Amino acid sequence: MLIVLSGLPGSGKTTVARALTARAGVVHLRMDTVEQALVDSGRETHPVSPAGYYVLRALAGDLLRQGHTVAADSVNPLTITREMWRRVAREAGAGFREVEVVCSDVALHERRVRERVGDIEGLPLPTWEDVQAVEFEPWDGDRLVVDTATEAVAAAVERVLEGPARP
Repeated sequence: MLIVLSGLPGSGKTTVARALTARAGVVHLRMDTVEQALVDSGRETHPVSPAGYYVLRALAGDLLRQGHTVAADSVNPLTITREMWRRVAREAGAGFREVEVVCSDVALHERRVRERVGDIEGLPLPTWEDVQAVEFEPWDGDRLVVDTATEAVAAAVERVLEGPARP
């Protein structure tokens, strides 16, 4: 199973992914980690090109073919990248679940972004202005919406795990 966690920076994607790992042993693949590794390699600078999506996609495909459940954690604001994730799951013979993580309380979301402490050395954190500038295309298919402003992480994780998978 491929669980695609999408949403703006500071919405709670990584928190949900880590809870999925703790609760169900899901493999967490985080775009921030991949992008900083690309920068550390000397091949990229921030902001990183789409190369991070290609790396994450390859890793997810390998892990899915090995039978793992994978949570791919990235902003994923574009229809083209959402379709890429669907294709990865289909090519690996795995189901997939798309999850949009939101924080409907704008003041809380802004506070999270402004007070966020980085856990990846060298990774620049987005400003609130950066988050507001993200162009998030409307969804073109079904997805589960998790609102971290109104729903406890544990409850969100259970909904993610129990939701219907798409083939």
